[in-house]
Amino acid sequence: MFRILRNPQTIKKSVDFVLRFFAAFAIAAAVASLQYLLWQTYGHSNDTPNDTSFSIKGFSYSGYRRGQSPFTGPHPNAAELAQDFELLRQKTDNLRTYGISDLPAMLQEAGKHDFQVTAGIWIDNDENRNELEINALIDAANEMRHIERVIVGNEVLWRAQNEHRADQVFKRLTGYLDQVRARTRKPVSTAEQWHIWEKYPELADHVDFITVHIFPYHEKIGIADAIENVFERYDQMARLFPGKKIVIGEIGWPNKGPVRASEDPMRDDAVPSDENQARFVREFLAHPRTPMLDYFLLEAFDQPWKIDAERGEGWAGAYWGMYDVDRHLKYPLTGSIERDRYWSAKASNAAIIAFLPMFLMAFFLPSWSVGGRLFLATMIQACISILIIGLNVPAEYYLVPQRQQRELIGLAVVISATCLTVAVLLSHGFEFGEILFKRRWRRRFTPLPPHPSGKQPFVSIHLACHNEPPEMVIATLDSLAALDYGNFEVLVLDNNTRDEALWRPLEKRCAELGPKFHFFHLMDWPGFKAGALNYGLMVTDSRAEAVGVVDADYVVSPEWLASLVPHFDKADVAVVQAPQAHRDWEHQPFRRMCNWEFDGFFRIGMHHRNERNALIQHGTMTLIRRRALEEVGGWSEWCICEDTELGFRIIEKGYDTRYVDHILGRGLTPSDFAAIKSQRFRWAFGAMQILKAHLPIILGRSSLNLAQRYHFLTGWFSWFGDALQFVFAYGSLLWTAGILAFPKTFSLPVVVLALPVLGFMAFKAALGPILYRRTMNCPWRDILGASILSVGLAHAVARGVFTGLIKKKGVFVVTPKGWKARGALAFFGPIREELGMFVALILAIMSLVWARETTSTEARLWAGILALQCIPYMASVACQIAAYFPERRRLEPPPERLEPTLRVLP
Repeated sequence: MFRILRNPQTIKKSVDFVLRFFAAFAIAAAVASLQYLLWQTYGHSNDTPNDTSFSIKGFSYSGYRRGQSPFTGPHPNAAELAQDFELLRQKTDNLRTYGISDLPAMLQEAGKHDFQVTAGIWIDNDENRNELEINALIDAANEMRHIERVIVGNEVLWRAQNEHRADQVFKRLTGYLDQVRARTRKPVSTAEQWHIWEKYPELADHVDFITVHIFPYHEKIGIADAIENVFERYDQMARLFPGKKIVIGEIGWPNKGPVRASEDPMRDDAVPSDENQARFVREFLAHPRTPMLDYFLLEAFDQPWKIDAERGEGWAGAYWGMYDVDRHLKYPLTGSIERDRYWSAKASNAAIIAFLPMFLMAFFLPSWSVGGRLFLATMIQACISILIIGLNVPAEYYLVPQRQQRELIGLAVVISATCLTVAVLLSHGFEFGEILFKRRWRRRFTPLPPHPSGKQPFVSIHLACHNEPPEMVIATLDSLAALDYGNFEVLVLDNNTRDEALWRPLEKRCAELGPKFHFFHLMDWPGFKAGALNYGLMVTDSRAEAVGVVDADYVVSPEWLASLVPHFDKADVAVVQAPQAHRDWEHQPFRRMCNWEFDGFFRIGMHHRNERNALIQHGTMTLIRRRALEEVGGWSEWCICEDTELGFRIIEKGYDTRYVDHILGRGLTPSDFAAIKSQRFRWAFGAMQILKAHLPIILGRSSLNLAQRYHFLTGWFSWFGDALQFVFAYGSLLWTAGILAFPKTFSLPVVVLALPVLGFMAFKAALGPILYRRTMNCPWRDILGASILSVGLAHAVARGVFTGLIKKKGVFVVTPKGWKARGALAFFGPIREELGMFVALILAIMSLVWARETTSTEARLWAGILALQCIPYMASVACQIAAYFPERRRLEPPPERLEPTLRVLP
């Protein structure tokens, strides 16, 4: 024991462990505590207006509970009614009811609990039921002393007006009123909104008192002006019906529902919230005129059945209660107001769930700065908090039985999309943080001094081509002939090129370049590029220790082999990869966009993966140890991304792969937007092939370490994000159609869930430009161009992802590197799908405007979400336009291009 303690190395490791532990714990605790404080700040209102000790004059009461409905049943039983009345008796001694036949025990139970009751009945198109209700009401009124007055019908004319049959219903309603007044001595009325009384003043001749409903929320009055509006409407009724008693039959404010946009731009919108509901009731009760009013608060308990699309009131109708449907008080009449009743549970759960990931991240990334670990911990905490919000939706919003399955499916889809977005964001955040905050790269490889000429390992360079312009390939051959390396061969593998005008010049040039160059013309050869490379492996010189692969359009630097082959002196090194780079891009806008968009991955992403030996191998500027290549079985002809798939198998075998960020060759950018779309589709398709084939290895037992599994699993998350964006856009179109056709049915608060998803997408989009600016010598205009191209390719990537997940085999399509003139309408061909989605989204926005749905803030937000979905498709159009721009040639030679390098991390 004492020997161990005397060992300086052991003491240093122990101290380092303790410091790392406490630093990680402090970071996780600090971020978790900060998010709790933010929740607490949000959860409590800044002010506590109008504490009131006044009792409530009366409640509108419907006793239906979760899963119950007046339309479909079941109905509350006597025990449930008694439980409600015991609870309400603490707040008031007056109730207003809405039916008798379905709740035969209600009035008797109310009398047992000493309530004064304004008994009401429901009037609709069923005349037989109406007669039953009327007779039951008259009998109850005449027999029960605690019934002080009666109300025949609730908003009957308002509903009839919406159905364009108000005149017919008016005559029937007044007949019912006259009948009830003739058969009971109790005061009789009917309940309507104030504007219905104003429209039908003659209705007052058939009632003993005026029962008016006043809802500032429905009038789009902001909470600051709501109480003033209440008394304006009350006074308006008093002036209209002098001498008549005015009873406010319903008054209140919902805590959930769509935002009602004010028609006056100088006034606030009517926003449903926990805070505003409590504020409205408190301010109303505290107003000096309120004790002199006869009113019923709408309502005692939340009523989820009102969400029913056919016969209910829609989304907001369920949330007017002082108590929720489970009989929990939603807000007190004294003390502080909570904006979110669930904030404490959300904050605690988010902190508990996020703490361990934050701690582990901070502990196992000691090479990051404290600021970097705080940044990533904050991202983890934010993502967990968003997931908690989504998972809490069923607790905060009522999912009615008639639509519960549909709404739960929709909710599950949105939450799943949120989870995928969170995964994409965290993987990008990790990459972002490592580039910006890591103190130094542990694995940073550079060109090495060359071997002496007599000790150079033999290298076989394989160049596969198919239908390529001969002058382009000849330029590549000439650059290979100029290599500062003596011990190599070049195998030109022309596969399935039928036009002799394309392959004969290559055969001739190989003969002219001497015995190091060998030409093979393969007809009807299977396996695409991989098949040609496998043939090359069969005819490779037996002396070859390494195989180099270069694309047909690459002009390589003379030092390519000399500076990279020495890396194979390490016996476990199997792949040495140099970056892809481009030439002749400076003077054409689209080619500039392509160049910088490609550069982003090789300057940023490849370093990130190289750090943990999880390289994505590429099919050009790569060197492979021949023994390793043969050991894993050569190139996979079933995969159209044979290079990346080979790299995975080599790493899985336990070999080391190295990335040397030094440009040693330059190729041509794709010729136009159609070409790069085809290329990106192929890459996404091939990635899905690899993922499907090797997922058991990534997740199961294999020699891959945890970091390599992480990279090979999350490396495709960016493309999954593009697929998610397409699903989101398509789903938005379907949801908009539902909003327009069935506005009450499509009432799930998707905006609440969609905004975080879009916020994550916006944050993800911002990461790229920040990294470009921090790590490369890239002007802002080129950062913008690269970003536009990246976004514009999202649809092609999404198609590749979905096709690759569904199909097993793909077709290798060569990426064109030369411009081809086309017809006048050819401009629209490559972007027809993107244009279709763009037009569909614009039409959806216009339809919302045409239907006047944008009068609510929620509808405006949804229109804004649709507009945001247009961005990738607008970017596609911009890319196609850029591809048609002419090349601008300079008279003077261009300045020497700076080598892109990382500004940080030695």
